Amino acid sequence: MTEPTAQQVPGQTTAPEAAPPGTEGLGRLRETFLPKRIGTVRMVGLLFMGTVSLVIPPLGAYFLWLAFKTPNLSRKQAARRLHLFEHGLAEVGKNGEVSVFRWDSMTVLQEITERYANGIYVGTTYVYTLYREHGTTLKVTDFYAQPERWGPAFQEEITRTQLPGLLAGLEQGRTLAYGGLSVNLNGVATTKGSLTWPEIEKVEIAQGTLVLRKHGKKLFWARMPVKEIPNFFLFLALVERLRYGGPRQDA
Repeated sequence: MTEPTAQQVPGQTTAPEAAPPGTEGLGRLRETFLPKRIGTVRMVGLLFMGTVSLVIPPLGAYFLWLAFKTPNLSRKQAARRLHLFEHGLAEVGKNGEVSVFRWDSMTVLQEITERYANGIYVGTTYVYTLYREHGTTLKVTDFYAQPERWGPAFQEEITRTQLPGLLAGLEQGRTLAYGGLSVNLNGVATTKGSLTWPEIEKVEIAQGTLVLRKHGKKLFWARMPVKEIPNFFLFLALVERLRYGGPRQDA
């Protein structure tokens, strides 16, 4: 993970903050991400619509509710934090509750969606669903600033910590499941069949979808939405290692 700089970045604090309770085993605090405040134009629009729509009480109340739920106007929302540590992450919720996940045991599903209106790009939404081994879940979204920074950091740290153990398991004959895909030393499989590693011509990611192509075939052999593949970066690292170098950790 890239180390923080001393320069303040909008929406992110690099100044030292006290680590929240329950994070003592996570090592050094590396970065803290703050709630993303909405722009002045959008805030004025919400308040304006809320005021004008008071002639239709339910609609006006809805716009005012949206405005007062933003970090701009809500102290509880503004106090939320996303902390990235050496060995995991912690989110501080609006009521001060702390959720802790460790890189070496967590699973993440990512859903990144580009939004368009009349063919014009209007923004991207980010949703990362985190899982602990005993089933606890947490959704981390672009409520926090710079999801294009903290999102890949989740995936990269999970890959760094979990890849060696999974490679060792493959050498012992394990099969690893990633949604509707499974991998082992022989190749990759779906419910419809399997391919050996030499049979795979190309692994592509296009429009949020993983595509596997077989040598000599024009059509794809298998495809699956990235949002359905747990620990996606880790899955790709395993596939690349097995396609080209085998499971040896020093390959």
